[in-house]
Amino acid sequence: MKGLAGVFLLLPGAAFACALPPSVVLTLPTGYYMAGAAAVVGLTALLAAGTGKVPALTCCRIAEGPDRLPQMALSYLSFLILCALLALGFLGAEDPMHNLLTLGFWTGIWVALPMAVMVFGNLWRPISPWRAPVRIARLLLGRERGIGLARFGAWPAVMGLAGFSWFLNVSVAPQDPEGLARVMGIYWLAVFVLAVAEGEDWLDQGEFLTLFFALIARVAPLWAERRDGRVARYLGWPGAQIARMAPFSRAEMAFVSLALASLSFDGLSETFFWLGLIGENPLEFTGRSAVVRVNTAGLAATWAVTAGLLWAVLALGRRLGGERFAAGPLMLSFLAIAAGYHIAHHLVTLLGSGQFLILALNDPLFRGDEMLGLPTFFVSFGFLTDPAVMSLIYAAQFAAVLGAHLLAVVLVMTRAGSSARAVAHLPMTGLMVVYTVFGLWLLSTARGV
Repeated sequence: MKGLAGVFLLLPGAAFACALPPSVVLTLPTGYYMAGAAAVVGLTALLAAGTGKVPALTCCRIAEGPDRLPQMALSYLSFLILCALLALGFLGAEDPMHNLLTLGFWTGIWVALPMAVMVFGNLWRPISPWRAPVRIARLLLGRERGIGLARFGAWPAVMGLAGFSWFLNVSVAPQDPEGLARVMGIYWLAVFVLAVAEGEDWLDQGEFLTLFFALIARVAPLWAERRDGRVARYLGWPGAQIARMAPFSRAEMAFVSLALASLSFDGLSETFFWLGLIGENPLEFTGRSAVVRVNTAGLAATWAVTAGLLWAVLALGRRLGGERFAAGPLMLSFLAIAAGYHIAHHLVTLLGSGQFLILALNDPLFRGDEMLGLPTFFVSFGFLTDPAVMSLIYAAQFAAVLGAHLLAVVLVMTRAGSSARAVAHLPMTGLMVVYTVFGLWLLSTARGV
């Protein structure tokens, strides 16, 4: 959900803002949407808890055979593409809407790819720009052992996500091509050195992008499992993988709560409410540089509130329902919320700045090339002023938010078991209802930046 919710983004400039145009959305009966969604989530949870019946999140294997995907070749190609994009960041256009690095990362990697992962499974793993370089480096150096980083679990990924969230939501110019290239280059090198020292498998728990994509891929209805040179492909209900996951560790719970908080603050920091709270005129915003300190505190507070609410609700549920309401298993349900809110939060971004990305891919150097064979076209945002189109877009966002919470309810019931006391579900149900309303409010309230 967008409220206390997650998983992240900041677009290449004000024109890339993910906010809906208030002039259109504020005319919609969003209050009825919020009330209806809250009622549906609350009643569904209460009925499921009272009857002990929830849909079975089943899956089936649809194909199996040799694994012919050249993962190392794809990873090495991805690394070469990253190098080219970093060069464009330093040498290409300063306008983020005409630089393939900013468009490729913020719109392609951070908006579009997660949505694809939520359908087709973990597409990031084979294209990670670290795996092939790390494997080659370890072979050349003759390294076979690690240095003990594995004992820290997912905490390095939590720190990586915290830094990324600050850069995304608070830093002065996350869309600046040269600044983005510098940050990406330093981060790639730091992760590369650590992975060479510890081993390629460390990326799965220590690198935040790798962990993020692996987690949200668990909601996908299509996925593949690779083992011993073979690959099995599965089709199942969204969340079927989550229902079978091992319980979260504390670090993974911190990671998910931070992802939720980052998305929440990304939306909250643009609202009239927040701008008024920090003394900014929403119609005459003085700029990101003027609010770095207060927004840093706001982001930290949002994470603290998110983690605190989750801990309190899970602790109360466990007191009422016993071990079946342990935090590790039930926190898995929030993966559905993080995925759903990523879609809702970034849908308009995909429709808007996605056009710039296609334009840049067709003409990477902006000199009239037609690499994709597309004729010259002009980016249009006219659909943002069409009430009929915006009604459909808000309806799609509403469906994403509501669907995510309903799936989360099913996952909570599945992980807790049908024999759990019904009263133990009340704290979690209350939080789900609040999350739903808050998320829809963030999508529909007036924004100043």
